[in-house]
Amino acid sequence: MGASHTTIDIKTVHECNRCLGGKTLHPQVSLINLEHPGWRGEAVKFEFYAILLFEDKANGDCRCCGWRYYDFANATMVFLTPGEMFRMSNSNTLPDKGWLLAFHPDLLCCTSLRKHIGDYTFFHYRKEEALHLSQRETATVTCCLQHIEEELHQPIDSHTATILARHIQLLLDYCTRYYERQFITRENKNKTLLTRLDSLLDEHIATGQLQGGHLPTAEGCAGRLGLSAAYFADLLRVETGKTFAEYFQFKRLHAAKQLLLEDGITPARVASLLGFPSVQYFSLLFKKLNGIAPGEYRYSVS
Repeated sequence: MGASHTTIDIKTVHECNRCLGGKTLHPQVSLINLEHPGWRGEAVKFEFYAILLFEDKANGDCRCCGWRYYDFANATMVFLTPGEMFRMSNSNTLPDKGWLLAFHPDLLCCTSLRKHIGDYTFFHYRKEEALHLSQRETATVTCCLQHIEEELHQPIDSHTATILARHIQLLLDYCTRYYERQFITRENKNKTLLTRLDSLLDEHIATGQLQGGHLPTAEGCAGRLGLSAAYFADLLRVETGKTFAEYFQFKRLHAAKQLLLEDGITPARVASLLGFPSVQYFSLLFKKLNGIAPGEYRYSVS
């Protein structure tokens, strides 16, 4: 975001309603229609959770949020954490058509969502990693938003926060399902990313960086793949069932097997080359995962 663009810092849900023409039916939650007149060429920062749902294929809003030909294109969703800056494109701060669900973290106090909000990792995805919905999925999300709007029009009582939080949590659960579906429909793209990841890790191992104690990090690999750390972690989990630490350990032990087949290479040397803290740790881990000690491995495959 260039320095020439001003940022609108919206601190409260009420202020958000004022700026976007919404009505404050509850001080901590609002559902706002995004058909508004201004805000072009600026960034916006919400000091609360914000979920954007929009459909505007004509001006390419879907494409600026990472849409590709293998994605659904009925609608797009973006999820923002409190304090995150957002801008649709060079021409728009927000989409011209759609909905904004705003809810303050304080709403979640004394609700089950307060304990689980961190489980929805897509709040930490980049805009380019947005969720792209089918027609049926859009209908389900819209239904969830309608339930929230209906509750907002009820008189506020001791049950309001709990019911609103449950409706929001149900919406987020559906979005979790749809993101997992999106990983499936992006299978070929994801396999390409995993191939690139394998190349990065193989290069890291082959260049001797492990021997100097320089282990690869999930954040570093995600950056080189052009992904957010959260999206990268979820992609790896969906595609391999492993965390980054587990996946790298698998790669490192595979490299250990190759080294142990070379003449004159001892387990101690392998442990040193691959950055294991000690030969004892390496031997225990190798035997645990392969059922045989590293010193015996060469003879078992010859």
